[in-house]
Amino acid sequence: MASVRREVLLDAPADAVWDAARDVGALHTRLVPGFVTDTRVEDGARIVTFANGMVARELIVDVDDAARRIAWAAVDTPMTHYNASFQVHAHGDGAHGIWIADLLPDEHADMVAGMMEQGLEAMRRAFAGEGGRVSA
Repeated sequence: MASVRREVLLDAPADAVWDAARDVGALHTRLVPGFVTDTRVEDGARIVTFANGMVARELIVDVDDAARRIAWAAVDTPMTHYNASFQVHAHGDGAHGIWIADLLPDEHADMVAGMMEQGLEAMRRAFAGEGGRVSA
């Protein structure tokens, strides 16, 4: 099983970043505008439309306010398994975000990593203009 981890530093308070991340139906307007173009909420899931045209149904596994962590699983994709989480920590006056995705088959890891990097860049822009940075 491939595991992809990406991190981002954001020039925004951790509580503000978490507030946007936990808003499961507002990816396209609050957290990663431009990377995600639409989000529709269904019972226990969200339908996410990405800028590249891909559409994914993501089951919301957990929204943990105490840990500032959200976890989800994508279903009905070419992958046989995909689960991910995004967690927000305070970092000085800003925020440190950690996105981890576990997936099968391994051949999809490069594509997923590239999409995660695009998503974190969109997040950085949404919160900080040119102030944040994305790292592997």
